[in-house]
Amino acid sequence: MSHQRTDTGTIAEQKKERHRPRSGWLAITGLLLLSALPVLGGVLSLREVSAGSESTLLSASAVAMVAHIVAMSVYCLLGAFQFSPVLRTRRGWHRIAGRALIPAGFLAALSAVWLAVFFGGPADELALAMVRLVFAVGMTVFLVRGVIAITRRDFVAHGAWMTRAYAVAVSGGTQALVFALWTIPIGEVDAFGETWLVATAFVINSVVAESLIWRRSRRRMSGVVRRGAPVL
Repeated sequence: MSHQRTDTGTIAEQKKERHRPRSGWLAITGLLLLSALPVLGGVLSLREVSAGSESTLLSASAVAMVAHIVAMSVYCLLGAFQFSPVLRTRRGWHRIAGRALIPAGFLAALSAVWLAVFFGGPADELALAMVRLVFAVGMTVFLVRGVIAITRRDFVAHGAWMTRAYAVAVSGGTQALVFALWTIPIGEVDAFGETWLVATAFVINSVVAESLIWRRSRRRMSGVVRRGAPVL
């Protein structure tokens, strides 16, 4: 009898261990490192903006740039922790962080739309601004869909839309990596090449996000199948 109880207890502990959520520290660390690149670039840009004249600081574009850098930094850094399975099971944390992330995401996306629409740079960089506009609008749409999904308590759809929005937001880090991989062996690129590299980084992140969403769906479906399988 004692052996049977021991075996039963061991099996129960193994099942509990299997179903225990993972910390996801590896994914969080990677996302934080990826976010650090655009955040650092944003800090340098803020220093450049603060060094301008008073009229420049009060211009709409400067205000939009500051808002974009601050909001995007908060969204990328705090959003990385939402990918922890352990933290996602703590509804208090997930809900509180979400209430900060969604406004920050909207501010980051809409300020990016403003900067792209009211683009005032060189003519050869207009295509780059349009690429950023497309993905900023996409991020805004993803956030809207994510909010609608959570109001309907559709947590699966909410997670998918927010993953897509975060993938766009953290593309700044991917852009830095893509530029490094291209320019180190080949050399500097012109405005046309920069546009293609930025677009490539956005696409890479979007593909990774869709792959993650697909894997979550597969795991969820396999779990449903296992729970619904008849016991023989």
